[in-house]
Amino acid sequence: MVFEQFYLGCLAHASYMLGSAGEAVVVDPQRDVDIYIKAAEEHGLAIRHIFETHLHADFVSGHKELAQRTGAKIYIGRHAGASFPHIDVQDGFELRVGRMRLAVMETPGHTPESTCLVITDEEKSAAPWAVLTGDTLFIGDVGRPDLSKSHTPQELAGMLYDSLHNKLLKLADSVLVYPAHGAGSLCGRNMRAERSSTIGTERLTNYALQIPSRDEFVRQLTANLPARPEYFLQDAEINREGASALSDLPKVPAIAPAELDALLKSGMIALDVRPGEVFAAQHVPGSVNIALSGQFASWAGTLLGTSSQPVLIGDSGEQIDEARMRLARVGIEHPRGYLDGGVAAWQRAGFPTAAVAQITVQELNAALQRGSIKVLDVRREPEWQAGHLAQADLWPLDNFHSEMPMLTGAPVAVHCKSGYRSMIACSVLQRAGHNNVVNVVGGFDAWQEASLPVVAGTAVGA
Repeated sequence: MVFEQFYLGCLAHASYMLGSAGEAVVVDPQRDVDIYIKAAEEHGLAIRHIFETHLHADFVSGHKELAQRTGAKIYIGRHAGASFPHIDVQDGFELRVGRMRLAVMETPGHTPESTCLVITDEEKSAAPWAVLTGDTLFIGDVGRPDLSKSHTPQELAGMLYDSLHNKLLKLADSVLVYPAHGAGSLCGRNMRAERSSTIGTERLTNYALQIPSRDEFVRQLTANLPARPEYFLQDAEINREGASALSDLPKVPAIAPAELDALLKSGMIALDVRPGEVFAAQHVPGSVNIALSGQFASWAGTLLGTSSQPVLIGDSGEQIDEARMRLARVGIEHPRGYLDGGVAAWQRAGFPTAAVAQITVQELNAALQRGSIKVLDVRREPEWQAGHLAQADLWPLDNFHSEMPMLTGAPVAVHCKSGYRSMIACSVLQRAGHNNVVNVVGGFDAWQEASLPVVAGTAVGA
């Protein structure tokens, strides 16, 4: 049996290809599907089957395009209400491909239509070898239960408890667990960094599986849920219909500096995709920095939304092309254009540039002792609970789209874990008129490495 995991760090998304007897099965494909076609060719396989474990909310799936290009059939849970050509599956559905068996297990909870796929490699054993858990069971976590328009979070959390304890945890401890997401995904709260686990390991170490009762599980899973990005429901609807092929999307036009200046004055967003330190040194005033080096697509979807039409700013055509692809992965399909010639052309045209001041953790510590600066922590609450600066206020970057933190005119040092999210936050705050913000270089990681004081406990809003 052929088995390959494809991990897309930008979305913390894992997809899979399995093969036997010349046929391949792809599970939860990302939008740009060439990687599966290439991998299948390398293994001498023909893609004949595509499974979606559920209607993904955090990215646009490539299932429809992959089916059109390969002739493969698409399988999805019977409650999905999918409008593209597909086969509804439920408990008891089994697909045989050579000496490989894929058995569908209905596991509602993250969404009503969620399924898991139990894989048996008969070349090795008649017993199940692995389970592809979609967004039902993660490594160290379970799927969030608030992504349905037809069920309350409490109803879904109860369904999730039943799916976990009455189905998934009935599998042998040795069965490998391969989820659809890893650490950093907004589909859970406490995922570990590993890309796979076992049922036994999760049974012993996953906090959600240690909760003693169904009622308590529902209470904990629905308390203090992280903000749900608006684009989640929109992406789920795109996936219900099936996205158009990437080749059908229009090209991104070049925009001259003078045109960008006029667009910015009309309220258009400029999205600078360069590294944070480059943006900090010099950028187009009012532009938002989401660097390609991190979870670019997730943050673009969260902060900008699928209806946004940003003007892209980069240092090269390669950066613009990469940004274009990653935006399409979350449903941002119509960028207004890109700044022709980048920031250098903007300067040559006589337009001013802006900068973001930066501060080391040692400088921040000294400023805090003088009482001359405030601190804004833009990490998520579980990170805060594990440890934070005593003087800091918490305002997760996830919340910026719906509500901005209340800042006075005093200098504010903004930090996250390593500096990626804090630079995004600084750019958004600057765009909103808060010009006295400073980015903390290296973030909380650098603070800890310098052995500076840390406390843990309840969050305090900004």
